[in-house]
Amino acid sequence: MVLRVLFRAVIMGPPGSGKGTVSGRIRKSFELKHISSGDILRTNINAKTEIGLLVKSCIDQGHLIPDDIITRLILFELRKAEQSSWLLDGFPRTVRQAEALDEAYSVDTVINLNVPFQTIKERLTSRWLHLPSGRVYNTDFNPPKIPGLDDVTGEPLAQRDDDTPETVTKRLHAYETQTEPVLEYYRSKGVLETFSGTETNKIWPHVHTFLSGKVGSVNHKAAGKV
Repeated sequence: MVLRVLFRAVIMGPPGSGKGTVSGRIRKSFELKHISSGDILRTNINAKTEIGLLVKSCIDQGHLIPDDIITRLILFELRKAEQSSWLLDGFPRTVRQAEALDEAYSVDTVINLNVPFQTIKERLTSRWLHLPSGRVYNTDFNPPKIPGLDDVTGEPLAQRDDDTPETVTKRLHAYETQTEPVLEYYRSKGVLETFSGTETNKIWPHVHTFLSGKVGSVNHKAAGKV
């Protein structure tokens, strides 16, 4: 009997780094369950759950979501996916969150997308969203099939109010300040792999090659266990 070994990864990167696009490709190529903190938050806010109402209150007031609340929400979702290999997107964002994740699960690798902030600023002004689902498009490298319309529903796309140059600068600075300690945390554990570049389509082949080796290694270990 072959014992199945699960592969668990985290993807990190500032807003506008192409994280959503790369996550989608990883999910399709390696059959990992994509667990997005943004999707989970939207679901809870739309369903008006107790945590969803609390999260909405934090967002409306411009406050960060407390570590214990977001951690509880994410770990609840991960428990539902315990028999799956997964890619976690948007969490952890603080060292405290990373430590809580480590206590519950062993993370095999952390993929960090390192894209110059100037490139990101240019990208975000070209970014369009399908607000109900959270699907992201970019007129430069990931355009919708029909300009201005969502590929799946055909509904109109919109731009976020915070995709202005001034707001983007603040968001990138906040990400850098908050997340650099998390990157260092994973770097010290030897699981951080950084991919640098200005174009998602050029970064992706390196991510794919790296993950092919990592997932293949996990599968090889599984094949050797009975």
